[in-house]
Amino acid sequence: MIQLDTNILVDLATARSAQSATVRDWLREGKRLAVSAVAWSEFCNGPHTREQKNALRAVLSGGVLPFTEQQAEQASRLFHYTGRRRGSHADCMIAACAMLNGHSLASRNLPDFQRFVPHGLRFEPVPTAPENA
Repeated sequence: MIQLDTNILVDLATARSAQSATVRDWLREGKRLAVSAVAWSEFCNGPHTREQKNALRAVLSGGVLPFTEQQAEQASRLFHYTGRRRGSHADCMIAACAMLNGHSLASRNLPDFQRFVPHGLRFEPVPTAPENA
């Protein structure tokens, strides 16, 4: 299973081609997609339409996964292991959810998630759209 970061949800809702193509490839390969409750909450901050939200739900065969006490503790460990960076706790929570569920995490936010790889995160970098696309 692949968990999607918030930026991939936004990209899918706005039909950004490079990210949409990657997700379509995963779906053709039979990969299941999910999202943590933390990333879903960030996405729900909007703006988005009801249709965009429903379209995303249709792609998320793994659903919206709860954030548990164990994941909260793992997120805190990640926060400490990676330098207690201001504004990074939500990324720690998203990474912890993927890690403790045994999933990989897809994001185009390489710098913020690559630092969790030495601590056990399986990371799926997603290409960004070309500047002039």
